[in-house]
Amino acid sequence: MNSNVEKLQRTRSFPTIRTESAAGGEDHWLYMHSDIGAGVRPCCRAEMLEDMWSFMSSITFRDGQRQTGKLRSLVLASDASAFNLGGDLELFSQLIRDNNRERLLAYARRCIEGVHHLHTGFGGDVRTIALVQGDALGGGLEMALACHTIVAEEGVDMGLPEVLFGLFPGMGAYSFLCKRVTPQLAEKIILEGNIYTSDDMYRMGVVDILVPKGHGEAAVRDLIRQQQRAPHSYLAMNAVRNIAQPVGYDELMGVTEVWVDTALALGDKSLRTMDRIVRAQMRRSNAEAA
Repeated sequence: MNSNVEKLQRTRSFPTIRTESAAGGEDHWLYMHSDIGAGVRPCCRAEMLEDMWSFMSSITFRDGQRQTGKLRSLVLASDASAFNLGGDLELFSQLIRDNNRERLLAYARRCIEGVHHLHTGFGGDVRTIALVQGDALGGGLEMALACHTIVAEEGVDMGLPEVLFGLFPGMGAYSFLCKRVTPQLAEKIILEGNIYTSDDMYRMGVVDILVPKGHGEAAVRDLIRQQQRAPHSYLAMNAVRNIAQPVGYDELMGVTEVWVDTALALGDKSLRTMDRIVRAQMRRSNAEAA
């Protein structure tokens, strides 16, 4: 292994994620859904979001802690067959039926804090990489879109299907897509709700690096080595992106407030569709665990 990509070591334990870090702290890997099994859906469960935020906060440096010229990497991956199936629809339907705006907004705020942190590079010294080896849908795709680079394996399903139950992806999809494709194409992807392959997304310009099945991790390691050969360039590009192509926290929160109000206006038909999707996700999880 190239010396620029150090041997990874297991870090502290979390209930829902697995984390590994290089001894020198140059790169960190966060695997979602480490607790996957029967009855566990690989979606944005609230407890997993808390674990992710806890880990990301623990590796975030304050201004005085950052070393000049030191570039770090964060790889977002998954221990499940899916990358992430999106928001917790079971929780959503419950909170919508209860008309619980406060809890729905609190969930959305935690999502926004996470994607904004990924997008801004943890304050500027981290390049974020999404390693998509399985389905990335809804909020799961939004997590990937927030990263600087999306590395996807061929034949993976990707999409924003929220329109199926009368909603839209409210945790950054439009803002982040508009940095990769035209606003017109971003709207088309969101409003049509189609599921695309990673190959399609690569041709559109949404996926940055497309590799054959089973080659994703090696491609990410190659990318990290490439970045470490020119750390000052990538650190400067982080700063330039945040100046010239910012996606601000206030923008993201403004959009998610619209998402919350739209969600609370949904009727029984939309909620029943959510329930059917939850049951389908549960059947998939149980079948894969059998």
